[in-house]
Amino acid sequence: MATARQELGALGETIVKRGCRCPKCKRTGSLVRLPTNFKCADVICDFCGYLAQVKASRVKDIDVVPKSVMGAAWGPQSERMAASIYFPLFLVLVSEDFKRHAIYYLASDLQLPEMFKPRKPLSLTARRAGWQGFHYDLVPVRDRFVRLS
Repeated sequence: MATARQELGALGETIVKRGCRCPKCKRTGSLVRLPTNFKCADVICDFCGYLAQVKASRVKDIDVVPKSVMGAAWGPQSERMAASIYFPLFLVLVSEDFKRHAIYYLASDLQLPEMFKPRKPLSLTARRAGWQGFHYDLVPVRDRFVRLS
């Protein structure tokens, strides 16, 4: 059974899949969702192989990029950053009543290492003890996002 956060993530991926062209090859309808837990990417273009991350967030105002959003696992993200590999980011902002949404895009070459903030590892008594996530600090890159819808 999916959590509310997982359902919001799946909604964001579906919104990008249906509403966005591939930023690389410009094809419509070619972005497809990757399997759950695919590391550091959520959609792929089934024509050119373009990979991107999708993050969704419920917000009061879909016209304002939030200060931060939750990321995923810090380990894989940290390893890719050490290798200078960054995935483009689709940010889907969904209104609190789920009636409106906006899609923002941040290209990989516009991302900054300081926007990735590791979280404290989960406690030893947690179900996934020691797991460490991160969040995106969007303040340093707010002006770099392009609104797609």
